[in-house]
Amino acid sequence: MSTIRFGFLGAGQIAWTSAASIHRHPSARVVAVQDLNAARVRELCEKEKIAKGYATAEELLADPEIDAVYIAVPNKFHVPLAIAALEAGKHVVLEKPFAMSYAEACQAAEVAQRTGKVLNLGMNLRFNPAAQRARALVEQNTFGEIYHAKAYWFRRRGIPKLGTWFSSRELAGGGCLYDIGVHLLDLCLYLIDNFEPVTVSGSTYTKFGNRGLGEGSWGHSERSDIAFDVEDFASGFIRFANGVSVSLDVSWAAHLPTGSASDVQLFGTEGGIHALKGEIYQQDATSGDYLVRQDRKAAARYPHGDRFHNFINHLLGKEELCVTLKQALVVQQILDGLALSSANGREVVL
Repeated sequence: MSTIRFGFLGAGQIAWTSAASIHRHPSARVVAVQDLNAARVRELCEKEKIAKGYATAEELLADPEIDAVYIAVPNKFHVPLAIAALEAGKHVVLEKPFAMSYAEACQAAEVAQRTGKVLNLGMNLRFNPAAQRARALVEQNTFGEIYHAKAYWFRRRGIPKLGTWFSSRELAGGGCLYDIGVHLLDLCLYLIDNFEPVTVSGSTYTKFGNRGLGEGSWGHSERSDIAFDVEDFASGFIRFANGVSVSLDVSWAAHLPTGSASDVQLFGTEGGIHALKGEIYQQDATSGDYLVRQDRKAAARYPHGDRFHNFINHLLGKEELCVTLKQALVVQQILDGLALSSANGREVVL
């Protein structure tokens, strides 16, 4: 394969930036788009000069000129469409979250293994340049033993457009935990290179969206008067097999001093770091002074900083996948555990 030809299932807001990203790669091209909204298909095709627009997913998956499929649709349809694409002989890049449940995600993983096609979760925060440098510093043992990490993404008013599928547990599986919590959880586990959780404890809250408050600007989906029955705040605590712990806090809406704040803070025996801020905290071994500094010397493993470029390069045999299927399954398992813990009011053993 000299050029990877993509088909898009879904032409929402995220598809626009995804198409532009793919077109920045010299060996990839989006050749077809499908969405139930014909106007959105036309707009995306015109904007990115994409040749073919399809009315149904079945038509797109039957196209022999498509090598890989990018799926960006409501979460309920992630796994059914991923399985259909894999069975049709296509490689798949799937938007987060992986699935509506861990059991469902396992079904897709089994089909990928059977068909020999690549199924990849496009977790874009891993490719943030600052995150890449932080991972390199961890690998260099800069911070000593990492014993705790704090991952958070707080939005003051950031609920995706109210009245759309984002607000529906039936269509989305969850709210802020599955939408933005998954990003920071995945990034945190990647940075500490630990995918062996043993217990989780979580609490979720619905305090703003159900009152029609807290809407942000994200989303092209049409309002359908869908009731808001997902969480807009979530907090969790995860313990790992080697004793490491992780706290996770996310909000779509909350009374906060700033509009948005997100990062992963690592606590080590020899230092700490705010990974996305790139700020390092260490005591000088000679003077004893406490140092707060920016360190940009560490080299990124993926200098292109792009999830699609990683996927394309992998298909071309040039690069290993940053997000493995096993890791993606663990992240889904933790999300499910946090939601179950909140519902049952007790810790969940994984």
